[in-house]
Amino acid sequence: MITKRQLLGGAVLAASAAMPGLSRAQAASWPDIREAKAIAEEGFIYGLPIVMNYAVMNEYCVNKDSGQYKGPFNQIKNEARVFTYKDTAVITPNSDTPYSFAWMDLRAEPIVLSVPAVEKPRYYSVMLEDGNTFVYGYIGSRATGFDPGDYMVVGPDWNGTTPSGIKKVFQSTTQFSLAAYRTQLFDPADMGNVKNIQAGYKVQRLSAYLKQPTPPASPVVAFPKIDKEMVKTNFFEYLDFSLPFAPPGPEEKDIRAKLARIGVGPGKTFNFKDLPLAHKVEIGLGMKDGEAKVDKYLSDEQKIINGWKVSALFGDRGFFHGDWLLRAAGAKGGIYGNTAEEATYPFTKTLANGEALDGSKHSYTLTFVAGQFPPVNAFWLVTMYDGKTQLLIKNPINRYLINSPMLPGMKKNADGSVTLYIQNKSPGADKESNWLPAPSGEIYLVMRLYWPKAEPPSILPLGSGTWQPPGVVLAA
Repeated sequence: MITKRQLLGGAVLAASAAMPGLSRAQAASWPDIREAKAIAEEGFIYGLPIVMNYAVMNEYCVNKDSGQYKGPFNQIKNEARVFTYKDTAVITPNSDTPYSFAWMDLRAEPIVLSVPAVEKPRYYSVMLEDGNTFVYGYIGSRATGFDPGDYMVVGPDWNGTTPSGIKKVFQSTTQFSLAAYRTQLFDPADMGNVKNIQAGYKVQRLSAYLKQPTPPASPVVAFPKIDKEMVKTNFFEYLDFSLPFAPPGPEEKDIRAKLARIGVGPGKTFNFKDLPLAHKVEIGLGMKDGEAKVDKYLSDEQKIINGWKVSALFGDRGFFHGDWLLRAAGAKGGIYGNTAEEATYPFTKTLANGEALDGSKHSYTLTFVAGQFPPVNAFWLVTMYDGKTQLLIKNPINRYLINSPMLPGMKKNADGSVTLYIQNKSPGADKESNWLPAPSGEIYLVMRLYWPKAEPPSILPLGSGTWQPPGVVLAA
């Protein structure tokens, strides 16, 4: 008796053998329909942050025609400005700390990052994040203090000695890695001071730091071109390209073995367009279900406080411990976010009752009671995004956020509280200092608390802290 599973499997095998793209041996080892779909679903969740990171890296330091290009590997690019609606490479970008970027190629030798003395109380941080989107270390106000110093970043296979003068060694789990610098800007007149600090950031190869001969260059990499649509259609090809630069950790062996069964991983060459139709369907359905799981996690699986979703979505390898859904949710919610100790990110698209925020239908307010502002060691802010794209929005006053340094210039209520006016049109000249312009449509608000206080009142531990963000309400 032939079972339904055998019949389906036979049909897939016949299709595979009859069409280009798979050899008979490959077709014979291809998992059955249900298993292939399950592997594609799990593989999409596992690979989403890796592919998203590659897309940004490609736009920032590989494709000079991307419109977002910053510079080549192992060179720092300082942005002496804040991000605007014109910056589209990274979703939910922050516009409160001018960025500096250094994408590092760690294959040939380590990279030395040097920072200058930074005056108190200015906050700054250098977040180290690898191709797995693991945040594997920090340099900066909270982590290392305000003194100058030299720090070394090494690749996954490095086992050399630490030179004298190096304060700390950070090890990336991938051969390409990012150093993302955030330098606090107090107000527009402060930009010159930020530029002076940025000028003190230095990135150099270890050989240059030691004044020694440069080691042989690593092989040239044929980085595949990328765009937003190609990520959707060629997802597993980009993952296939990226994995050889990321040696697997113990918790990755199982998913890597599964991916190898559909032709993804080191030594493989995944090519979606050459797959038989049956396999394309399996892969496509699996990806769709994987994306739905990520969206559901962001929607349903987080602590909600007064309409704000509060949870820890970013960390190192130990933090994720093989929870690929958590990692994917963090990347899709806002890739390159900080760990909870460095910054926390309550976010919302709704009122406390779950009703969606919509700037085309309503005006809203957000009120901080006197003495109950977000408890931080550095500073806090609320940023407005388009609810669909998660990008900053064009608006008549070029304001994308309201932050704590702006408080002295804002209008206070009689009881000392401060109300933010969240709406598409101006609330009037007398209230415009407190206006956070909203899109004419879906609203996405992100609160950022830099260096949150650990002692009460505190938002930490996330979801059960003694301080809670106030809810957004309909304007009276």
